[in-house]
Amino acid sequence: MATAIRSIIMAVFLVLVALFLKKFQGFNVNSFSNRDWLLIILAGVAGALSWLFYFAALKAGLATKVAAIDRLSLVFVIIFAALFLGEKLGWKAVVGAIMMVAGAVMITIK
Repeated sequence: MATAIRSIIMAVFLVLVALFLKKFQGFNVNSFSNRDWLLIILAGVAGALSWLFYFAALKAGLATKVAAIDRLSLVFVIIFAALFLGEKLGWKAVVGAIMMVAGAVMITIK
């Protein structure tokens, strides 16, 4: 329950900051299509599930191992950015991704 309250407080805080920074100027809810709303809802559900699984993993395992595996999401971002967004992969990105995978493997292996 405390996690839900913290999430609500965080959401309210972020909305207030966005209002203060005038990020909603020209915003119109009616400009979103049904597909846009579906994608927004699915993104919210996926994000919520991600956090639930992350906290469940923290409860079941060691924080260092869970965090190391969680950070592998960066490697997936690099790969998907190259595959789907056509981003060029420089040698630094490739070496960095390899080092992240190697680090995660070293941390999680006994």
